[in-house]
Amino acid sequence: MSALSDMIRKTFAESDRVRDLNLTVPDDITCHRNIPYGSQLPWQTLDVYRPSSAIGKILPVIVSVHGGAFVYGDKELYQYYCMSLAQRGFAVVNFSYRLAPENRFPSSLQDTCSVFQWTLDHCSEYLLDPEHIFAVGDSAGAHLLVLFTAMCTDPSFAASFPFLPPQDFVPRALALNSGLYSFKYAPDSENQMTVGLLQDLLPMEDPAAEMDQIEALNHISGTFPPVFVMTAEDDFLRSQAPMLVSKLVEQNVPTVFHYYTDPEEKPGHVFHLDMKSPLAAQCNEEECAFFRSCVK
Repeated sequence: MSALSDMIRKTFAESDRVRDLNLTVPDDITCHRNIPYGSQLPWQTLDVYRPSSAIGKILPVIVSVHGGAFVYGDKELYQYYCMSLAQRGFAVVNFSYRLAPENRFPSSLQDTCSVFQWTLDHCSEYLLDPEHIFAVGDSAGAHLLVLFTAMCTDPSFAASFPFLPPQDFVPRALALNSGLYSFKYAPDSENQMTVGLLQDLLPMEDPAAEMDQIEALNHISGTFPPVFVMTAEDDFLRSQAPMLVSKLVEQNVPTVFHYYTDPEEKPGHVFHLDMKSPLAAQCNEEECAFFRSCVK
């Protein structure tokens, strides 16, 4: 593992510990925890959260793809955020995936495909609406979600991997938060981190082909579902969002773009995960409202 990845794991962990200090599971949420979706445990596990008041009711679904610079994170760090989405009337699937450098790309993307397949396969068991499966992703998770959706919408791109997404499936809509979408066009301030992570992320067996695969902006097409894009004034990846929005608009994909500012909070990277932040609550409600607008 590179010194950069080691630093990310340590500093992110401390920041997340402070963020979630004293948070508890809400009384109005029912949790189904540590469900295997693959054989490589504990990484290939997921949770399902539902509002306790929705007994016997089929609900629209949000699948959450966590961030963490490809080398950090798991479902436990996203549980309170995902439960807050469930409180807004959704069933939420919150999963861990295999991290680099122990498991190099495309392991995390393969796990993402597996989770969406698991979700489709278990709709009746957990009362999930297969016609209304949405997805959120932030930072590296937003990157994975774009690649996954590209696999769903472009058979030729999907064929470049040794695994497939669920057949005839495309998420109903996406919310992409503080995401990384381009390794090629990031300014120097962002390149220092993102390029440094590539040595831990990629197998480097065919660097040119691998770089093309992970350049998310290259794989967006007009067949993408509607997208909500978010960044914030102190998000260190904020320059990525306009590039994504430009590409989506170029492809005529229905797109909503929110840039969050606040003179007191000074919202930063993935601020929406902070359950103590009023601005995070606003952002998450606006994204859920966006998903509700896509229910037919």
